[in-house]
Amino acid sequence: MKLDISKTTAKNIKRIRESKHLTLDAAAAATGVSRSMLSQIERGDANPTITVLWKIANGFKVSFTALTEAALEDATVIRSESVQPVTEGDGRYINYPIFPFDEKKLFEMYRIVIEPGGCLDAQPHILGTEEYITVFQGNVKITAGGNEYELKEGDSIHFRSDTEHRYHNPEKKTAQLSMLIYYGKG
Repeated sequence: MKLDISKTTAKNIKRIRESKHLTLDAAAAATGVSRSMLSQIERGDANPTITVLWKIANGFKVSFTALTEAALEDATVIRSESVQPVTEGDGRYINYPIFPFDEKKLFEMYRIVIEPGGCLDAQPHILGTEEYITVFQGNVKITAGGNEYELKEGDSIHFRSDTEHRYHNPEKKTAQLSMLIYYGKG
């Protein structure tokens, strides 16, 4: 008779063990949980206690939630028409929030469109925040850390954004950027 163990937890434990190329014997040695118990857990025949799950997590060197949370879908498609833009500067700076902030990943991602002459003067983000930007169309000037950087199509920049910074399109062509904001440990 199968006990009430989450199928997700059973699948995660087996997937993580296999991704680390551990046999059941090697996993037992690393975790301090017997081979037979690990096998029963992976099959869903045993309901592990929190203590056992912590032993497995520590032995596999993963977080507790890596064992208990549903795995990320193979793919998440965000259709452009489903994203509600946020505008600034008379609509010439348009921010499309694509992937919202996730406390586990510590980042958020945007598609930015800056019309000719458009700009945004950004206030400092929290201490330790960094931005990663790639220009896919047009040219932009980015000011960060008191320096101005001219980027053309195909260029990328990484900078600390816990100080004032600015994005500006001085050209006559629309600029499009990909922006990832990483909220590091201050």
